[in-house]
Amino acid sequence: MKTTFKEENGNYVMYFDGRLDTAAAPQTEREMEPLKECAGHDIILDCNDMEYISSSGLRIFLNILKNAKSKGSKVFIRNINNELRNVFALTGFTNLFEFI
Repeated sequence: MKTTFKEENGNYVMYFDGRLDTAAAPQTEREMEPLKECAGHDIILDCNDMEYISSSGLRIFLNILKNAKSKGSKVFIRNINNELRNVFALTGFTNLFEFI
């Protein structure tokens, strides 16, 4: 899993490339640390190049959402493919996140 963090138009954007599975989760979580300082910024998780997400990856996304909400920020998921959207739907995460 490769991640890239950028600030775009006042938002914090994290790009994902590859598989966010249990093996990749610890390193990915460390790389997402800048998102925790999101006060005044909304977060966009760009999943255009994400191939897979495990329960460990979903937990990371949920933690980012909880942290952002506590700071008055929103979290958006962008460019999600149908396979990943099905995972989010089956787990009820489509009710938690906003998709753009």
